[in-house]
Amino acid sequence: MHAALLADAVLVLHGVFILFVVAGGLLLWRWPLVAVLHLPAVAWGGWISWTGEVCPLTPLENALRRAAGQSGYEGGFVEHYLLGAIYPEYLTREWQIGMGVFVVLLNLGAYALLWRRARLRSR
Repeated sequence: MHAALLADAVLVLHGVFILFVVAGGLLLWRWPLVAVLHLPAVAWGGWISWTGEVCPLTPLENALRRAAGQSGYEGGFVEHYLLGAIYPEYLTREWQIGMGVFVVLLNLGAYALLWRRARLRSR
């Protein structure tokens, strides 16, 4: 039972991390120091997306599920839990790379706006 709860906790953590990577730049408006955590998270998320590697949380969740007597799954977190909900059937490697670029550009835009706001305030 503990392994199943831990697997679910890893699942939630993984989902929250992905959300933080995608939209964490928005938190900078309220808490600028979030950048200390967000920049490495974006770098990691971009790297995982661009290289096609599997995040270490995926095998950890699978191991915990197997320890709980449940079946694991093939592929990564995104493919298993989110593919049907947010990705089209024709997802290709190019789409994955494009999504990684989008996430990075979105967050660069948030950082640029924050930097501009800080510059204007310092005048």
